[in-house]
Amino acid sequence: MAEVILGLLVSGLLWVCSYRALCLLNSRCSAEWNCRLVTAAHGVLITCLSYKNGFIDNRWPFTDPGLPNTQYEVQIIVLCLGYFMFDFSWCVYHGTEGIVMLTHHCASIFGLTAALILGVSGTDVIGVIFGAELTNPFLQLRWFLKETGRYHTLLGEINDFLFISLFAGVRIGVGGYFFYTEWTNDRPLLLFKVGGTLLYIVSWVFMLQIGRFAIRKYSRMYREWRVKSSSHKMKVSHSNGAFNHVK
Repeated sequence: MAEVILGLLVSGLLWVCSYRALCLLNSRCSAEWNCRLVTAAHGVLITCLSYKNGFIDNRWPFTDPGLPNTQYEVQIIVLCLGYFMFDFSWCVYHGTEGIVMLTHHCASIFGLTAALILGVSGTDVIGVIFGAELTNPFLQLRWFLKETGRYHTLLGEINDFLFISLFAGVRIGVGGYFFYTEWTNDRPLLLFKVGGTLLYIVSWVFMLQIGRFAIRKYSRMYREWRVKSSSHKMKVSHSNGAFNHVK
């Protein structure tokens, strides 16, 4: 346990120092800009590490929930928990997030801490981490594109489509299947089942918000396409009429 505590201190210090270094290097940028850079870096790193655990090391959360943690899983959890403690503290201090995001952070910290203390369900927790962090870099890129005035570009459209698709497919679709396997397996403790349920509910709250945004966005794009299409047909019709008249 002493090694775990030391690891948490190192992890927390790593993310804090990364943020402070960015603030010094990007002194012209806002605190949120630099914090989101750290968030994006964490999302990419944790997604890659979690991918290795599940797809390469074959610690499959759908079939192996509730097992004792491996050393590699402990390292991932420590690294991730250090980040969430940093980010939660930053969000509370700057008051940038609402109750839903803060609830998500609290549930994540609770689940990660429980896995470390109890020494089990690292596979399940890391599976949830993978699904949650997979979409995070796309969310951060969306914010950066907006801040730099590049949101209404092809890159912005592709990024939005990928974010919405991955969120619905992975966090809701695959997450729903994982939710089912976790509850129907006798090995995971009730603590982790309830924690996973809370995170899945939070994901649905986010999904409803994203769904409303997607409906507005693509409905507007469809209406604009219909208007342009009608305008183009009218121009073609007038051109043909003029040509026929001259002939």
